[in-house]
Amino acid sequence: MATTSVPGSSSPDYPAYMATQLATRYTEASQALLDDKTKAASSGASGISKLSSAMSTFSSAMLAMTTKKSVLANAATFSSDLGTATAGPAAVAGTYNFYVEQLATAGQIAYGGITDTAAAGSGSLNVVLADGTNFNVNLVNADKNLDGNLTAQEVATAINLAADNNSTVTASTMTVNGSTTLVLTSNGTGVDNAATIDASGVTSASLKAQLQNAGTQTQLVTAQDAVVWLGAPDGNPASPNRMQQASNTFAVVNDVKMTFTKAQGVGDAPVTLTVKADNAGTKANVQAFVDAYNQLTKVLDELTFVGDTPNNKAPGPFANDAGLKALRSRMQDLLRKETAGVSLPVFGITAQRDGTLAVNADRLAKGIATSPDTLDKIFGTASLNDTSALLGGLDKLLKTWTNSVDGFIGVRREANERLQTSLVDRQSALDNLFNNSYKRYLQQFTTLQQLRDQMAQNTSMFDALFSNSKDA
Repeated sequence: MATTSVPGSSSPDYPAYMATQLATRYTEASQALLDDKTKAASSGASGISKLSSAMSTFSSAMLAMTTKKSVLANAATFSSDLGTATAGPAAVAGTYNFYVEQLATAGQIAYGGITDTAAAGSGSLNVVLADGTNFNVNLVNADKNLDGNLTAQEVATAINLAADNNSTVTASTMTVNGSTTLVLTSNGTGVDNAATIDASGVTSASLKAQLQNAGTQTQLVTAQDAVVWLGAPDGNPASPNRMQQASNTFAVVNDVKMTFTKAQGVGDAPVTLTVKADNAGTKANVQAFVDAYNQLTKVLDELTFVGDTPNNKAPGPFANDAGLKALRSRMQDLLRKETAGVSLPVFGITAQRDGTLAVNADRLAKGIATSPDTLDKIFGTASLNDTSALLGGLDKLLKTWTNSVDGFIGVRREANERLQTSLVDRQSALDNLFNNSYKRYLQQFTTLQQLRDQMAQNTSMFDALFSNSKDA
């Protein structure tokens, strides 16, 4: 181990060394106390931030449960890969058969033979949809490179940036066999969203002719509606079982959304949609709440830990905070509340010895089978405003801490910030005390060393004088 050598009393460093030692001794008790308070304040600030973050995470988890409107989950699956389906909590278990005759498509039309000879400031054109809606494209300022000519790319850009386009269509260009082609693609599927260009307002004769030349127009993709049959198709266009719409996503089954991605061939059997309870999904919804609750509980435990001297474990920054301990107790009380004589343990959601929650999947499934509506009533998944239910009660309790106006977290943060400011001032005062003590001791030991040196010189002079007398 390296050691610091102590200068001798005759060394020029001796006064500074002694001044430092004595000034340190003079202030070390106060410095040690101040260091402990500063460390505690810093730990408190960190603890407040950690608590705020944990509460925010837990609040978000509860809000997510109310967004779903139910803890219960349902599953919807097709018997083949013709599409995907999702079921909400209100979906009713059952099987349904569908035949996909055709998918909805977005129309795409190409205008070939576009040249760059159109004069800038060439009026305007209209993009017209099959349902009669349209929007205007001003070509007056479309010449972006200011070369006096409009290119197909500049026309495409003008269409895309048109104020009323609102992503209705997307225009682009391609070069096919050395000739420029303007391509107009509808962003929405279905017959009514098919788009064409009305060039009657274009003042450039060449551009107008190019856009109106039917011989150079090609329908790359024909816009069509989706046609899906409930059960097998019967060939009757007026059949009540025939469904036609612009989108490939259907919502004909209560709280079930189906999106078809493939059409079936002639003579194919209908695809079967099966809707049933999803116990694994329900457990995942419950587990998300339990995990968030346990994380908050863990943070509360860390912050209020009383310490363990034998194992050299320091207490948490809020070991003596009665408010946090009361919060933990009130959270546990809310978990024990009953709704219609039923509480969480009936659904396999139980408290462990350490205060955390655990979920038993079998008991959860059994509880839901026995009383399917009660779990949602206990949690109160319709809204966080129902303070008589678990989620609303917990949310109300947490808001007494997180409220930005008078929440307990804000109060503690402000108090801790005032303490830290005070400790900075006290440290500055203690630094001044150290410096003043150092200067005083330095002056004293410098003077003492000077006296010592003067006495040493006088002694040497007397020794020399008496030595000379004896020699005589």
